[in-house]
Amino acid sequence: MIPILRFTAGLLLILGIACHPEDVTGQNSDKPNILIILADDLGYGDLGSYNPNSLIPTPNLDRLASESIRLTDAYCPVAVCSPSRYSLMTGRYSFRSWKNAVMANYEPSLIEDELLTLPEMLQEAGYTTAGFGKWHLGTTFPTTDGNKPVGYGKFRADDNGANLALNQPVSDGPLDHGFDHWMGFSCASECWVLEDKQVMGYLKHDYYTVEDASGTERLQSFTMQEYLPFITEQTISYLDNREKDSEPFFVYYSPYVPHIPLAVNEPFIGSTQAGLYGDFVHELDAYVGKLLKALDSLRLADNTIVLFASDNGSHFDIASNEIAMETARNQPFSVDTASLSGPVHYPNAPLRGTKRDVWEGGVRTPLIARWPNHFPRGAVSSELFALNDMLATLAALVDYELPDDSAQDSYNLLPVLRGNQGTRESVVVKASKSLYGLRQGQWKYIQGTDGRPPQLYDLSVDEAESDNLYASQSEVAKEMEQRLNELLNSERTAPHL
Repeated sequence: MIPILRFTAGLLLILGIACHPEDVTGQNSDKPNILIILADDLGYGDLGSYNPNSLIPTPNLDRLASESIRLTDAYCPVAVCSPSRYSLMTGRYSFRSWKNAVMANYEPSLIEDELLTLPEMLQEAGYTTAGFGKWHLGTTFPTTDGNKPVGYGKFRADDNGANLALNQPVSDGPLDHGFDHWMGFSCASECWVLEDKQVMGYLKHDYYTVEDASGTERLQSFTMQEYLPFITEQTISYLDNREKDSEPFFVYYSPYVPHIPLAVNEPFIGSTQAGLYGDFVHELDAYVGKLLKALDSLRLADNTIVLFASDNGSHFDIASNEIAMETARNQPFSVDTASLSGPVHYPNAPLRGTKRDVWEGGVRTPLIARWPNHFPRGAVSSELFALNDMLATLAALVDYELPDDSAQDSYNLLPVLRGNQGTRESVVVKASKSLYGLRQGQWKYIQGTDGRPPQLYDLSVDEAESDNLYASQSEVAKEMEQRLNELLNSERTAPHL
């Protein structure tokens, strides 16, 4: 009887594989691996897949888009990085956090201790978690005198880190909020590169200062040009060194690109018609290509979900080979186009505004999602999606039941990624300052400020937000204003799952 039982069991196994061929690809095949690629200050119109008039070659990201579902109406939903990253990691709008703005040097975590984060949820669902590049959600650095680090609350200090205890571990950083492994900085202008909880290096740039800190001689130094290749190599090495048949992985690849300073490596300088900015985007595309190629060569691609987005719109409203961008700082940047005679690239095209703005150019993000045989290939969706929806969406995918006191603004939009309709009716958006807007259906409402009236746009016919309908559509505007205030004062905006 034993041989018969073995034959029957083997036959059932073969039949099961035939019925569900996708279940045998990758490790721990009941759950897919997850890779999130979050660009920094990339414009909606930089990729060829989103803007046919882009002057920047992005062949790898365009190929990824062709193999994915591409969302056209996804939101950050804040026009600067820390609040958007908070939303991604917690499933909450950043107005619920203690600081609804960009984190300054050495400030404590933006993420409250009790909050469930995306990597923590995936850890509990059986994933190993690793992050590379940029955190910018706060970390506590130890000091030699027990006081706050020199430079605390600033973005630059001549004596930056003078009282840091660089030989002691940091706390309240990425590893305390769900990552098993971290390689990258917390806040770029702190300039310290962390390996897990230990400072292992620092970034070199004329804007950063380390001269007054003790113990830097034992640390590895990185030029800004070296940082993108370094974190990419570290990410690929992590994938390559994982044991076979181990737990599924969540990798967060968060390069500091194309954020200023535009630290373009020599082979890419002059490679586009969009100046140094375009060259930097082109370089990012090349390194994303290396990462995708690694998934292919390691035979991980078929069972790995790849999600690509940007944390906010581009810093630049225009880019050209005729514009000197070498000394661009992290401040609004604009150029008189009348002085330009050659080709011009608009990073946020066809949208109005840039990073920091509540207009679409500041808060709408390109979002690409690939999972072979599960998400539709080459599809385009105009369903609403926000970065805060990642947590509930991925929780549904890995069959994790979220507690009622978590992810208050996160919708399960897995049906959207599968090519179907979603349930999100509106998205709250915010500028770098305290100016809010609401996207709902075809309408976009923006609060009034500084004596200026509110704004109302019909995005179905006016994607560039050029025709303010606030006066002529006063009833719609009033309803939108009321709904925005309701959401801003609510304890949660997403339904309980």
